[in-house]
Amino acid sequence: MTGSPTNKIPNRFLSKTIFLYIVKETFFAFSVCFLFFFFIFFVNQLLLMAGQILSKRVPVFQVALLVFYAIPSIIALAAPFASLSGTLMTIGRLSTDNEILVLLSSGISYANIIGPALFVGIVISVLSFCANDILLPAGTIQFSRLYRRVAVSSPGLEFESNSVKRFKNTVIINGQVSGRAINDIIILDRTGEGERRVIVSKEASLRESEKNRISIDLKDAFVQMGKETDRRNYDYASSGGLTYTMSQEDAVQAVYDPGPREMSSVDVRVEIKKKEEALHAGINREKRNLAGRALLLEDALRAGPGSSGWRRIEDLEDEYLANLSTVSAMKRDRILSIYRLEFYKKFSIPFGALCFVFLAVTLGLLAKKSGQTVGFLIGVIISVLYWALLLGGQTAGTQLGFSPFWSMWLPNILSLGAGLILVLYRLRR
Repeated sequence: MTGSPTNKIPNRFLSKTIFLYIVKETFFAFSVCFLFFFFIFFVNQLLLMAGQILSKRVPVFQVALLVFYAIPSIIALAAPFASLSGTLMTIGRLSTDNEILVLLSSGISYANIIGPALFVGIVISVLSFCANDILLPAGTIQFSRLYRRVAVSSPGLEFESNSVKRFKNTVIINGQVSGRAINDIIILDRTGEGERRVIVSKEASLRESEKNRISIDLKDAFVQMGKETDRRNYDYASSGGLTYTMSQEDAVQAVYDPGPREMSSVDVRVEIKKKEEALHAGINREKRNLAGRALLLEDALRAGPGSSGWRRIEDLEDEYLANLSTVSAMKRDRILSIYRLEFYKKFSIPFGALCFVFLAVTLGLLAKKSGQTVGFLIGVIISVLYWALLLGGQTAGTQLGFSPFWSMWLPNILSLGAGLILVLYRLRR
């Protein structure tokens, strides 16, 4: 008598039709969630502009352009969160409608079900990276240029309380600002003849004069002028009233070297390498100075009391400690840390969409009722936690000297790790 037939269903792969069906559902849910997160970040951008731009009676067309140039940054942030929530909603709906059960009963494993979601995560991550690495730098540069042009037509934008503003040939340091009234203002500039001027006033007021010009009326002003080539040759004067005028060319802030946010990842990496080389050269130079101070200090101690070196021993100790402090401070280069953080951020945020896939699939399978609603709510909660970790990591990297890589990638690693653990647990079941 032959053995009885087995009821075990052999493992099967997803057909093209089912694969495309799940991909289509995932992209649809992603689009809905993307619009939600895009709207949230878009409103946040408008609120940030409201107090600084909208309240200054800036023309609507220029405000619209500023918002348009800010869109790439909104896309880069919204895509990973939309990928998480969209995948959760899709898998939750398929689980609620028992479509997952049908697939499993047909011999399709959980690993095959993850495939379409993984494909969508890769596509979204690549597109998000392109937006973050190409569109975001371009949009930020255009945003900065337009903002500076807006500042010319609305000079009140440029002057805030207790701030330092750098223009093309002028630096303005001011105290409290109330409307157009400015207290404690210092103006540093350079004339066409090569003279450096320092203008100081306790009270000043800002007014618009001719088109594309800004005038500052100074009360009880003190002016000091000196030749840059001969610091000992200078003149000074005082006046009960003085008007300082800047043209559009001077009023628009000088074009500065773009920061890491305005660069692509390749440019940031090149800049990091340059800064690291400069930092290493500076540290080596300070270490040589430190070694020189240490030798002088040793010679003074060996010579003993009465020697010329002994009389300078306190100064040598102070110089040695100062060099040691300088070396320690240089190792904590904040600017270099910011560049490193921005470099890793350009990768961590876009590819967060891929890291979320494993977590989203397993959590989505837990939704037995109201799968889409529950999935969306879980996605929002995880997104908030992820964003909090990202901001905390950025603060730790800039303020506490925490590793830039771990600061930016720890949220992704935690999401990926939790997702893989849940996936392995479900596969073993």
